[in-house]
Amino acid sequence: MSSKSEYLKFRYALLAKPRIGAAGKTGLWRTFKPVYHREKCVKCLLCWLHCPENTIDIAEDKTIIIDYDYCKGCGICAYVCPTKAIEMVVEGE
Repeated sequence: MSSKSEYLKFRYALLAKPRIGAAGKTGLWRTFKPVYHREKCVKCLLCWLHCPENTIDIAEDKTIIIDYDYCKGCGICAYVCPTKAIEMVVEGE
């Protein structure tokens, strides 16, 4: 490594996030799923920060993208959203 900042970037890239799909697709048995309402979103990214499965990604415009293949439907993202931009609905509706 040529600098301390490169070392820190490398270190946190390895430790910051779990690998998606390490246990295979998990969204198939979900009972509830999060539905994102873009018009209510204030782009605080609390949902992304608190998602325990790392299934929320951030687009260039700071909106979110939910990976339903791996989302387990726990509802933490909806719970922490201050504007209720994420709503939990019954799977299949």
